[in-house]
Amino acid sequence: MQGKGVVKFFAIVLAVVCIYQLSFTWVAHKVEQDAEVFSKGDSTKRTFYLDSIATQPVYPLFKHDYQYVKQRKIALGLDLEGGMSVTMQISLIDLVKKLSNDNKDVVFNQALAAATADQVNSQQDYITLFVNEYEKLNPSGKLAAIFATKDNQDHIKFNATNSEVESYLHEQASTAITQSYTILNTRIDAFGVANANIQRPKNSDRILIELPGIKDPERVSKLLSGTAKLEFYQTYSNSQVFPVINNINGIIAAKLKAEKKDTSKTAAKPAEVKPANPIAANSKAPATAAKTDTAKNKGSLSLLNKVQKSNAKGDTSALAKNTQNADPLFAVLKPLVYQGQNGQIQYAPGPVVGRAELKDTAAVNRYLRIPEVKAAIPQSMRLLWSVKPLDKTKTFELFAIRLVGAGNSPALAGDVINDARYDVDQKGSNEVVMVMNSDGAQKWSQITTEACADPQNHQSIAIVLDDNVYSAPRVDNPIPGGVSTISGSFTIDEAKDLANVLKAGRLPAPAHIVARTVVGPSLGQEAINAGLISSLVGLLVVLVFMIAYYNRAGTVAVVAVIINIFFLMGVLTSIGAVLTMPGVAGIVLILGISVDANVLIYERVREELALGKSLRIAVADGFKHALSSILDSNISTFLTGAILYVFGTGPIQGFAITLMIGIITSLFCSLLISRLIFEWMLEKGWDIKFSNPWSSHTFKNANYAFVKNRFKFYIFSGIFIVAGLISMATQGFNYGVDFVGGHNYQVKFNSPNVSTEDVRHIVDKYLGEGNEVKTFGTDRLSITTKYLINDTARGTDQKVQAALIKALGTNPKTKITAANIGGSQKVDPTIANGLKKSALLTVIFAIIIISTYILIRFRKWQFSLGAMVATAHDALMVLAFFSLFKDVLPFSLDIDQSFIAAILTVIGYSINDTVVVFDRIREFLSLHHAKTDDPKAVINDAINNTLSRTIITALTVIMILLVLFIFGGDVIRGFSFALLIGVCFGTYSSICVATPVIIDFGKKDLR
Repeated sequence: MQGKGVVKFFAIVLAVVCIYQLSFTWVAHKVEQDAEVFSKGDSTKRTFYLDSIATQPVYPLFKHDYQYVKQRKIALGLDLEGGMSVTMQISLIDLVKKLSNDNKDVVFNQALAAATADQVNSQQDYITLFVNEYEKLNPSGKLAAIFATKDNQDHIKFNATNSEVESYLHEQASTAITQSYTILNTRIDAFGVANANIQRPKNSDRILIELPGIKDPERVSKLLSGTAKLEFYQTYSNSQVFPVINNINGIIAAKLKAEKKDTSKTAAKPAEVKPANPIAANSKAPATAAKTDTAKNKGSLSLLNKVQKSNAKGDTSALAKNTQNADPLFAVLKPLVYQGQNGQIQYAPGPVVGRAELKDTAAVNRYLRIPEVKAAIPQSMRLLWSVKPLDKTKTFELFAIRLVGAGNSPALAGDVINDARYDVDQKGSNEVVMVMNSDGAQKWSQITTEACADPQNHQSIAIVLDDNVYSAPRVDNPIPGGVSTISGSFTIDEAKDLANVLKAGRLPAPAHIVARTVVGPSLGQEAINAGLISSLVGLLVVLVFMIAYYNRAGTVAVVAVIINIFFLMGVLTSIGAVLTMPGVAGIVLILGISVDANVLIYERVREELALGKSLRIAVADGFKHALSSILDSNISTFLTGAILYVFGTGPIQGFAITLMIGIITSLFCSLLISRLIFEWMLEKGWDIKFSNPWSSHTFKNANYAFVKNRFKFYIFSGIFIVAGLISMATQGFNYGVDFVGGHNYQVKFNSPNVSTEDVRHIVDKYLGEGNEVKTFGTDRLSITTKYLINDTARGTDQKVQAALIKALGTNPKTKITAANIGGSQKVDPTIANGLKKSALLTVIFAIIIISTYILIRFRKWQFSLGAMVATAHDALMVLAFFSLFKDVLPFSLDIDQSFIAAILTVIGYSINDTVVVFDRIREFLSLHHAKTDDPKAVINDAINNTLSRTIITALTVIMILLVLFIFGGDVIRGFSFALLIGVCFGTYSSICVATPVIIDFGKKDLR
């Protein structure tokens, strides 16, 4: 094996990185366990404990704080971890009113009210409903008369048609939703929520937000529902502010020294505040730094020397220890100063007064909240952080903002913005074009003129949203007319984000929380525990089987599979991927693929040994001859994952990213790590056996007539699929609440320790299967049932509630009354029609792309057609089974979000399995291409030759799924069953469907 040194080096580096990344999960779990012990079940105390140590080192080896560690632990989705689910609705009625300048036209307002009422039961968007209602109420009415206002004159003329006005309204509505999406995204990032999932359904005015791990609803509601506040501020220069910052540093140092000196006193005497900066509290024009006296410059240079020495030693997170006591602020906030050639202190230009690492920003904020420090900051000054870190770093900048007027206000409010858009300047650089209304243009001209009054020191204007600085462009020239361009080193996305931010003032479409729920894991903790234990048991069974079947070589496969899982989890953690139930399905598929690669190699080695080759040569040739099959099957499956990731959404993407990463790690472990282990064992002179006596001749002389009986397979599959299609059209499926929604109730039980599993069993028994039960808060359960979900008559909710109370009353432990129900609502499906359509189109597109790849690799269109038919066949067979037997089997066959993951897993497995069979067929056809050779017989021999690999691979996956199905609990039983029958159908189709298609459509070509 060539390049062993490189492989070893890369394996060691990857292992170290994975250990480091996974260690964050261990540390975070330890801290959260301590929080549980401290809180004793009180969520408020738990939040207090975690907040109090958010910036404290909890990872001593690297001095990482809890916030840093938490953001890097294994990310779990709502279905596995629980958290908070919030639905925000953008108030488009407010937007339309604003665009009309609050027009009082009676018909206009009636149309708005009617559209609002229609929206409840309509699939159309709000703007379309409004225009339809207006034209219905006033057929000859002209919308241009309402919307052609002074502010909109660049977009709508008085003679514009209704369709032109409607297009404009659609555009503005889309912009408003995009702007709200951007703002909410930024707020959540600032809140420090790792793995938040924010979705913006197409053609919807709602934004769906999932915040795994968050347990404080009031805190999140305050964060999300606040009105966006866009403002423009004049700024101070760094040279003007540094004396203030230096003085603050001295105040903090004195205070800490006094507290340390006399800990017996309850409070140290406050240090006398003597501002070093001549900026008076109410001064409008700060003095320049040139007035700072010589003594202060010496003190600043002394500090500067400490900073430079500390940085020279490589301490980038804080200053050296001797600096931390004397200069506590500058230990966490690096001032932008340096020593000039003349030995004097120099200041970096611009309004940025310091930089701090993400982990140090909380310490800076804590210092700035000290009363003595607040008193030392002039009333006309505010210090605000940048909204994002510097490019490719974790360093944030602190800006000095100047307040103006008697009320210490911003220079200009954001509601003067008429439009803002992304553009490209003449040099090809990204920029943002901002257009203001007439009032704003006049004020803007005045502000920009003042900013560049000093030719030697042009000032900046800070763009601030929600007290975070998005940008602080320097003003080069006065800007009359209200049209400005903001340039800088923007990426396209950054420029578009800034344009959306600038529109926040112009398009005030408030975002309201229409639903918020603090939930436990949607699968239930009992189900998660059962699923985890059964998955581990299933994996153990597979590993024992590999050793039993392949003897000592099986132990190599075991080691390779374990290393693969370790690498997979490490990489998923390092990129911040969110692990959900679809991701778990992807891991199950990866286990199958990983085992499959080893089986392919071992079967090839056994063939080489049967030819009388030595062990070393047989191993080398086995890896060599198996390479083509392994690469083709894995590349085709990887392409499937890539397509699903690019074009899919939500659970589809979660599955896809797990699949793609798993394929890469599987190839590395199966082809390289396994080979290294074999080379080492051979060098040690070990006797490596690839079978036990009972398994050495399994399938060796198989000669089943697969090709001859292909029409029987056609008939079986055809009848089953047709029956399934008829069943789908007549009786449909058992849709879970993910697809149809349901009636939701928050129930507080009289008996303690009522489990979600107990309640789910009762509700499923009396109200039909497919219900969802989660923990809600600390003392309630959230029960969502689809019972009578399609009944739109009045009083349905009361009927459902009465049925729920009656059902729970059948068990004394769960018996409740109406007083136990704290709240109820009808909830929409979490899987919208758009997601279902997207999933279907994505799968179809994936099949087409894979078929194209197979055509390129196998050079015959019949192989592409066979793969396409087999993949569609497997998906249809699973769907048909779930429809035909939905009310027959003793467990639930629900179509829910997990089912989507199961179908995707089946497709991935089917493609992988089919390509391996095709590869052996191609090999046999190339060896037996004489005119006297019957292609049917050759293909049948090829299938029988690879039968051992096909069956062993299927068995290993089935073993895992069977254990999961039996012991995994009721909640995931339908999911594991879908995977189980899908793998069976996939194995069947690879042999009995895909191959016959090749034969019957390629009789002449194959010969």
